Amino acid sequence: MEPIEINAGSWYLRALRADERVDDRPALRDGGIADPGYVAERSRQWAADEHYSWAVCAPTTGELLAEVGVAPSGDAGVLSGWARPGHDDVLATATDAVRRFAEGALGLTLTER
Repeated sequence: MEPIEINAGSWYLRALRADERVDDRPALRDGGIADPGYVAERSRQWAADEHYSWAVCAPTTGELLAEVGVAPSGDAGVLSGWARPGHDDVLATATDAVRRFAEGALGLTLTER
């Protein structure tokens, strides 16, 4: 599946990026993810329908504040996420939006991890 953007009210959700225009890797490091191949792996997982992940971003700056993901397996999936320090409210809002998308558009029954 191609990455899908989601509007979550005050936040927007998009695929992770590491290119000439947007580089999420510094924000990922702030969240404890130091693997330089993390963004490429998430892109590969989208394409293989193994894990769908969204960078939860501030609409004015595009800064990554949290990440929410769904790991599908048949008609079920596991919903997970993390937030940079001080952004738990962002994670809660984004998790609700991803849950609605995964259940409504993808038909998945989700559990949380």
